[in-house]
Amino acid sequence: MGDVHDPATRSCNMSAIRAKNTSPEVRVRKILHNAGFRFRLHAKALPGAPDLVFAKHHAVIFVHGCFWHGHECKSFRWPKTREEFWRAKIGANTIRDQQSLRALLYEGWRVCLIWECALRGAERIGDTELSSALQRWLRSDSEFLELRGS
Repeated sequence: MGDVHDPATRSCNMSAIRAKNTSPEVRVRKILHNAGFRFRLHAKALPGAPDLVFAKHHAVIFVHGCFWHGHECKSFRWPKTREEFWRAKIGANTIRDQQSLRALLYEGWRVCLIWECALRGAERIGDTELSSALQRWLRSDSEFLELRGS
């Protein structure tokens, strides 16, 4: 089955998808700000331009959309149209994510990766549990944390 939209409508729809200030990202920011943490947003000087940067804790957080970053979870489905294009695009995103993660760890940064499925849908983590997990990690010496839907 082909795309249900004409190319102009599809282009308009896709251009409306944001890379910054998404609702999952804003939720994480509010939770951590309410817990007293202060951070910078989208530091372009760091590999991968992390969504949140905690200089005091030498830690960064990425909030990844399951579709755009190829997370193998219930939220992710390969598109049925233009399969070659999407596999190449999402594959390149995952490779870039891995390179950024390695570079940050090499530079001594601690990295937290939060998947969209951990913040949305039936398997989402509650605010209290999310806040506790992030606060524990930020105050620890742990190098890496990954949060995904249950």
